[in-house]
This record gives sequence, C-alpha cells and structure tokens, in this order.
Amino acid sequence: MPQPVLDIVALRSLTAIADCGGFHRAAHSLSLSQSAVSQHVRRLEKTLGSRVVEREGRGTRFTPEGRLLVEQARRILAVHDEAVWVLLDTEGDTVTIGSTEHAADQFLPRLTAAVQEVRPGCRVRFRIDRSARLVEAVERGSVDVAVYVTEAAATEGTPVGGLPLTWHATPGWAPPPAPSPVPLVAIEDPCAIRRRAIATLAAHGVAATVVGDAGYLAGVLDVARTGVGVALLAAVGPAPDGLSPYDGLPSVTPIPMSALARPGADPETAAAAFEAVRNLLRPAG
Repeated sequence: MPQPVLDIVALRSLTAIADCGGFHRAAHSLSLSQSAVSQHVRRLEKTLGSRVVEREGRGTRFTPEGRLLVEQARRILAVHDEAVWVLLDTEGDTVTIGSTEHAADQFLPRLTAAVQEVRPGCRVRFRIDRSARLVEAVERGSVDVAVYVTEAAATEGTPVGGLPLTWHATPGWAPPPAPSPVPLVAIEDPCAIRRRAIATLAAHGVAATVVGDAGYLAGVLDVARTGVGVALLAAVGPAPDGLSPYDGLPSVTPIPMSALARPGADPETAAAAFEAVRNLLRPAG
C-alpha cells in the first residue's frame, strides 16, 4: 500500500488558519481564495482519514488530530523552507524573522516594517516556533533575527523588554469555589509561561491544576474558548476572539524577552529589529 504523503502547500494553509484564526484571514495572508484554503484542508483530511478543522459558530476549532497535525506541520515546513533556502538561495535579498507564538501578530508586522525601512524592497519570511528552536535556527543561520522568551532558551541574546501577561477566559467565566483548584489551560511543557502561571498562583496560595494543554498556542485558545479553564496569555494587542481578560486572579509580572541575530547578520538590520521590539514592549507612560 502506498505511503500517504502530506502536501506542503496544504500544510502551509493549515498553519495559516492556526496563526490567523480562521479560513478567511488565512486565505488573505496567503493571497489565496478561501475555497482554495478549504480544499487544502479537505486534502489533508482525506490523507489522514479524519477531520482536522471544524466550524464553530463563525469561527473554527481544531480537533485533537488537527492540533497534532499543526504541531507536526510547523516542523515539516521549517525543515522544508530551510532546505530550500540553503540549497537554492534564489530569493535575493530576503530576511527571515522568527518569533514565538506569544504576541506574534504584534511582533511580526513591526519587525517587518523595521527591516524593510532599512532594506527597501527586501522580502520578509516568517518562522513561528518555540523559543529554543528559534535560537537553534538563528545559530544555524536559517533565521536572521528572532524574538523569544528569554528563560525558555539556553542563549540569553539581547534583552528587549518584558512581555506583559494577563489571565484570559470566556466572558463571564468564574473559577470553581475554593478549595477546588483553579483550572488552567496552557501550552504543554516545556513552556516558560505555563511555569510562570503555576508559580504565580502557588506564591499566592492559590491551588491550580492544568485541565487542558496543547503543543501550540492555537490549541490553547481552542480549549480556553470551551470555557473549561483560564489561560495566561500575552497582553499585547486585542484579546483573542472569544476570550476576554479575567482579573480575578493574582497579577503576573511581565516575562523577559530577548532578540538574537544570526552570526554575520547586517548590524543595521539587527539594530532596527531589536528597537522595534523594544518599542512594542516599552511600558506605556
């Protein structure tokens, strides 16, 4: 029996749905029609023999199989894109920017603008991944500049500020009465923000238990939207669809962020990128 093959283009559409929050936004980001993105998802579902994305009201929800596929798709695409970049190098002046998922929708546009101001006409590619893997990619030279959670990687990089964190839950959500533990939704270990959530509650004598986790942020948001628990999320930009800030738990201090440029990177490009992150993370007032 032939070995099933996962289509690279379809995997790119799937991760765009996760990153953009739906089919319409994913199609716009990829310059495709929404029907084309839907066809890509159906192609993956046919290959795997199971549903990966389901409609939920006006939004979408990843099935457990879908969340696992998104995680694997990111790894496949990262290796694929790195191989193309190394073997072909046909893209001319291209800058690859890496970011953690936390506040990536805020980091990436600002980094893109900063880089293109220094290097007009350059193409910008993105890589969203966990902090440790981003640092490895920078050190290998496949990512030019990355912004990541400092304590989640072995390399400290250049400090660029603290990422504010706020509890988020469905509107009207309330934790169960004490002494029942607060139900948490978080990215699976290892995750610095997960550890920060648990440690903050423990320091205030608040019992907590993780009731849902996922390999990536999209899965965490899907679980949190069901109302089963509260999630600690980056508080930069608007709240994710279906969730709102929850102020009934102890506040959490910002988590330090770092930026790192690959060896041999253009110093002016790196400096512009670092300053763009600092400006975003600079406390108001």
